[in-house]
Formats: sequence, C-alpha cells, structure tokens
Amino acid sequence: MPIENDALTQLPNRLALNSALHTAITGGNPIALAMLDIDSFADINLEFGQTEGDTVLRTMASLLSEQMPGQVYHFSGDEFAIAMPGSTLEQAFLQMEALRLAIFSSERFGLSDGRKVAITLGVAQYPRDAKDARGLQQAADAALSSAKEGGRNQVALPPNEEMVMKSCYYPASSVRKLKALAERLGRKESPLMREALDDLFRKYDVP
Repeated sequence: MPIENDALTQLPNRLALNSALHTAITGGNPIALAMLDIDSFADINLEFGQTEGDTVLRTMASLLSEQMPGQVYHFSGDEFAIAMPGSTLEQAFLQMEALRLAIFSSERFGLSDGRKVAITLGVAQYPRDAKDARGLQQAADAALSSAKEGGRNQVALPPNEEMVMKSCYYPASSVRKLKALAERLGRKESPLMREALDDLFRKYDVP
C-alpha cells in the first residue's frame, strides 16, 4: 500500500509515520513519539456538525505543522502523531507541553460559542520506552490514556515512567525535590511540572 497524505488534513498518514519510526529505529537512532487527541471532539461534531468538525481538524493540522514542521502525521479521526527524531524523553515532554499551551491559546478555531480547543498528549521515546516501532506507538498510546484519565488538556508519559529531568535542565537538588514532592502528594512528576509551567506563564502574563 503506498504512503500517501491524508485527504482531509493533507498530512502524512499512519503508513508514513510507521516508515519514519522504522527508519530511525533500525538505524539505532533515538526518536520520541507523541500521540494526541482533540479533547471533546465528538461533542464538537455533535453540536456543530461534521462540516465544522472537519474545519477544526484542518485548523489543528495547520497549527501543529506550524509548530512542528515536517514532524506531524494524521493518525486517524481526531488523533494525530508527532515524531521527534533525536529527542530525549525530557526534551519531547517540554516541547509537547509548549505545544499544548500554544493550541489552547489559539483563536483560529473560531467555534461559534467561542470555546477553546484543547489537546491531550502522551509521549514516549525509543530506546527508553520501547524496542521497536510498534512498541513505541503502544507506549505513547499508554501515555495518552494516562493523560486522559488524569483529566485531559495535559501531557503524560507512559505509566511506568517518572519525569526525571536531567541535570542539563535542572540541578540534581531540584530533581530530588520534585521526586520527593510527587511521592508526598501521591502524584506523577509530569503533572506537577505542568502546574509549574502554568504558574510561570501566569506570573509573566504569557497568553
């Protein structure tokens, strides 16, 4: 079956994603993968109709491609994928958190009731979370499910992962404090990092 662009979004499809993952992994190169869903997309289709839903999908495809050029794939329905060759898990997490905020801040969806459009993302990385392309997709899917269970409009890692930020981002003392706080609160480290980023953006009035 040939690799083609999706007709609606003009993005590469899942066959192209499989090819990109396979090429990176067989070459022994690290690659991160994010799977994302549009939050409450079924409600948008129900309330505004499929034509409006298709417009949201096309707008989402454009916004994602502007933020991550050449790295975005339309997986199926309202699910997209983003491949990040050479990225560590920590780098991919931070990129996807910035992407989440950019999408939620966008005014380009233009729904008649003025509602925001949000995305939920799951991130995994080869070779940290999987041994092959299929395993990487499964790990990213598991992370996406975890994010949905956590309340949506957030980024999550595979359930068996901790958000251990390397010293190139934070000093070891900060990493230890984050881990201790997560254990004390009975929460994962990644949602706490999201809260910290949200507080930072509010402090400096970043829209």
